[in-house]
Amino acid sequence: RRVAEQQGYAQLADLVPSCRSTGAKLSRAAVLQRTIDYIIHLQSQADKHQDQLEQLEREVQALRIMRDNYAQIAQTSQDREDSGADSQVPDDVKFQVFQGIADQLFPSFNSSISVTNFDTLSSCIINWLEEYCKPQLLRGIVVGSLARVNTLSAVGPSEQPNRDKMAAQLQ
Repeated sequence: RRVAEQQGYAQLADLVPSCRSTGAKLSRAAVLQRTIDYIIHLQSQADKHQDQLEQLEREVQALRIMRDNYAQIAQTSQDREDSGADSQVPDDVKFQVFQGIADQLFPSFNSSISVTNFDTLSSCIINWLEEYCKPQLLRGIVVGSLARVNTLSAVGPSEQPNRDKMAAQLQ
């Protein structure tokens, strides 16, 4: 029985890193205390890993929602293209609207984006998109751009209904 106990403590001392690092022979009480400390450390690490796992699962869920939203936006856009709704608006008007949107968004983009490396660039772009390209913000920018296009360009009578229709769809 004593030999079995000695072998058990020796095996335990071999499993616990803080018992292996000492050159001196440890008492049974010291082996047990270091084993307890090591188990507490392992439990703390397991809890930390569980928290990280839960955080990653939440991030994955958020990314899935974003993916689904972008897929829905793409599908809506494709459906509009298929129905020919975009073909009623002249390309120069589309460009003027796009230019107005870009002019409004570029200052925030320019001040928010860092290009020191690809990871930083990617992170900055994602953060900028989430902050400055929310649908409610973009709607206001697009409507403002359409209003400027309507007032700044010499509009022929045949183009005015198309622009009014575009503005109405965005509101």
